[in-house]
Amino acid sequence: MTDPAAPPASNRALAARVWRDYLKPRWKGLAVSIVSAAIVAWLSVSLARIIEPAIDKLITHPQPGALVTIPLTIVALAVGRGVFQVIQANFINRIGNGVVGDVQVQLFGKLVRSDLARLRSGHTGGYVASVLYDAGLIREASTTGVINYTREFLTVLGALVVMFQLDPVLAGGVLVLAPLAGLIMGRFSRKTTKAAKGAMGETSNLSTAIMESLDGIKIVKMENREAYEEARVAAVVDRRQRHLIKGSNARAMAAPATETFTTLIIAVVFVYAGWRAQSGQMTAGVFFAFLTNLLMAAQSLRQVANLQTVFSEGLTAARRLFSALDVEATIIDPPGAAALPAGDCAIALDGVSFAYGEGAPALIDVTLKAGRGETVALVGPSGGGKSSILNLIPRFYDVTAGAVTIDGHDVRSVTLASLRDRIALVTQEPFLFDDTIRANIAYARPSAAEDEIEAAARQAAAHDFISDLPLGYDTLVGEAGARLSGGQRQRIAIARAFLKDAPILLLDEATSALDTESEAQVQAALERLMAGRATILIAHRLSTVKGADRIYVIDRGRVVETGTHAELVRHKGLYARLAKAQDLDHLPPGLEEGATA
Repeated sequence: MTDPAAPPASNRALAARVWRDYLKPRWKGLAVSIVSAAIVAWLSVSLARIIEPAIDKLITHPQPGALVTIPLTIVALAVGRGVFQVIQANFINRIGNGVVGDVQVQLFGKLVRSDLARLRSGHTGGYVASVLYDAGLIREASTTGVINYTREFLTVLGALVVMFQLDPVLAGGVLVLAPLAGLIMGRFSRKTTKAAKGAMGETSNLSTAIMESLDGIKIVKMENREAYEEARVAAVVDRRQRHLIKGSNARAMAAPATETFTTLIIAVVFVYAGWRAQSGQMTAGVFFAFLTNLLMAAQSLRQVANLQTVFSEGLTAARRLFSALDVEATIIDPPGAAALPAGDCAIALDGVSFAYGEGAPALIDVTLKAGRGETVALVGPSGGGKSSILNLIPRFYDVTAGAVTIDGHDVRSVTLASLRDRIALVTQEPFLFDDTIRANIAYARPSAAEDEIEAAARQAAAHDFISDLPLGYDTLVGEAGARLSGGQRQRIAIARAFLKDAPILLLDEATSALDTESEAQVQAALERLMAGRATILIAHRLSTVKGADRIYVIDRGRVVETGTHAELVRHKGLYARLAKAQDLDHLPPGLEEGATA
């Protein structure tokens, strides 16, 4: 796990890791691209170099045969350069998209395996920005950036070699002035880099703002807050645009500044060339060849300067990516963990305490149990800790004290896969994937046969409404099941649990969001599902827990009462007061007096 206090990795370390993780496996294609880039640079310099004989032998001092050989040479060089440019582009596109794919899959895989606490503490928009935006920046820097840098750098070197061949004195003078151009480009490059980093941060904020607004669109509309949300997103867009504009302005200013400096150098070259030409020491061919190479070198230097921003963005994205990849999950299989042995799957919490992060304890010394064939209910005021108990059984979180056991085996000592294979979960808002009904029912058992899926749907009282749909089990449910009613979504979730056939069943307010008719259908399906399983259910409607074998009343993280419905009503404690508040018609005489005492 990454140490938060550790200093950030150096750019060299980040580049080395990008090479090791993403480029080294593709080194052959990368080598072909680099060689192609080098050949393109050499051919570009060769085209500039041929200007001298072209002018001298075709115009100044025409020579026999030059009218054929020189044009053919130019055509051959141009065609060759085009061919190798295509080869370079094809390989680098394949490598670049492969890198993006690896980054996106790796990052998503890390996130989907992360601790629930980490996912709950972060913003989904930031993760989406990392998956989509950062991956592209890493690709640009590690593939296109590297290849283009190689090509432009070799072009500059080649142009300098030709310039020294043509006129060493003039080339030396230009080389002395070159660092000044580098300083100018470096200054603007730093500005664009700073702006790019700011834009990257605001891109994550923009993703988060948009996703939050759309996820909560019902509340937005109900509270007439469309204008507010639009203004909130607009503020993020404005901040992002300010960074983008600063970067664009810096790049826009860099070009004329560099071109102006280059023009001054060219003016000096003209003066020097004119002075040399007067004494017959420089031909027109040499002059134009030198000037062409100088302009080509200047253009390549500008490209090199622009690539500094690409590298900076890529390294910044890599730093964010690796910081996400390096956070190791804490809810993992312990060394040497064995699968949970077959058994009755009796659940027990023994002196369990738990807190979310550094916050106040959510559970304090909780002890309860549920055996096979038993139904245990958790009731009590909202925020008392009921959902926290359910979260500890499949190890979404780990206890801070005490132990959760199944058939006497601490859940922290067995493999997560075997533990969760024994548990089915049905929640108040069941989640369905944007896929077919068949795929959603068979999500836990993708290899299930058609008759098994249909049998599970019948048990969940879902088969009839599914059959009435135009496409039946092949009906797409829409995002989060939006094309189905709440009761239909709940029955599909129950069918999923039937098909999984796990011996432990966790129900979290499974009927509280339904209308009366849907609740009756779902409740009947749940009763069939609970038969023969160790069931722990959370309910606010006490009418749904009257038949529970045991009821645990949870308040402020503690078990304050335990018993059957009748026992707890006679006890005249918190449960009795809750029952009275819900006007349960079976309250025994005398409860009202005891409840108000």
